[in-house]
Amino acid sequence: MKFHLIQPGMIGRQHEIKQGMAGQNKELYQRYLEEIRGYIRLADELGYASYGHNEHHLQIEGFEITNHPGMFSLFVGLHSKRMRVSTLGYVLTTHNPVRAAEEIATLDHMLQGRLNVGFTRGYQSRWVGSYAAVPGANATTPQDAKARGEVDTMNREIFEECVGIVKKAWLNSTFSHKGKYWQFPPETGLTGHPAYEKYGAGMGPDGMVQEIGIAPRCYQDPHPPLYGAFAHSMRTIDMWAREGGKPIVMANQMDFCEKLWDRYIATAAEAGREVKREDAAAWGGVLMLGNNPDRLQEIKAEHDWYWNEFFLPFGQGYANCLIGNADQISYAIEDAHKRLGFNEMWLQFGQGHLDPEENEEELQMFIDKVAPRFSTKDADGTWV
Repeated sequence: MKFHLIQPGMIGRQHEIKQGMAGQNKELYQRYLEEIRGYIRLADELGYASYGHNEHHLQIEGFEITNHPGMFSLFVGLHSKRMRVSTLGYVLTTHNPVRAAEEIATLDHMLQGRLNVGFTRGYQSRWVGSYAAVPGANATTPQDAKARGEVDTMNREIFEECVGIVKKAWLNSTFSHKGKYWQFPPETGLTGHPAYEKYGAGMGPDGMVQEIGIAPRCYQDPHPPLYGAFAHSMRTIDMWAREGGKPIVMANQMDFCEKLWDRYIATAAEAGREVKREDAAAWGGVLMLGNNPDRLQEIKAEHDWYWNEFFLPFGQGYANCLIGNADQISYAIEDAHKRLGFNEMWLQFGQGHLDPEENEEELQMFIDKVAPRFSTKDADGTWV
């Protein structure tokens, strides 16, 4: 089993966030980068499979200050040697999909294949609506998704079309696309060039560009591993089953999780893909590992404050909590594994909430006390 880390992207401790406008505090941001450098280097040494981060913008309050998936992935890669980088992920409703495909391919080369890529739909209106790549698009809330409202419908349509375009750009030397929201090349027409015809491809007999292609192509063949971050609905599971992405599920309702796993395998089969149960999806939660029950409750209170202040008002559910000592967390993983059969776990840790010393002790303890019960190290030093 592989173990991946996810950081929340929080710039500081609770008392610092409460002072207001923490996201624009230069000193806090510099400390944030320095602390993350330490976590990356430690995770690399300990054998974690990857270090994950998300994409959010305009985060002046400082709760999730990870505002460029490509630049931050490169930052992680520059401070690690073995470990992969997981961007979880590009919020595709806010990107030109061809530009995103090319940026990711370039990043894949810069990291020499140490890249995992996740795509998401976006649930925070302030920044998704401001950055929307298609006029009128916006974030979708869980409530709107359940009701299948107009915003959710448009958001999902744009997202699924973008995923298809990104993959088309990765898998073809040149391509064209005409969909509901995007057209490449545009209908207005793009003037060609003699060099395109001599040394490239995609030119029509009329001297106009008929197809485009990204450069470079991905370093990994055919492209970086794809993840759905984070899946909570059967419609999303169906989409990733068709597209070949691996959903990440951070829920503790095992009956629900089993239905997601079963649905993925069945939909993949309908699409002509045979998927083993362990490859259908990944599982995880918020890690709170320690030997002092009283301190664990204090740590949980810190996480609860973060979720109650920021995530829950967006309509997001509380993520699965993996809390306890090494035996208790191992039992929880073992029970979930028996029912779901996953081969990858994603662990969100207390980056930002807690001081580095406490986080580093927890990450070390997990590798010393929990990981060996489920994994062995490969020649690279990764727990698999």
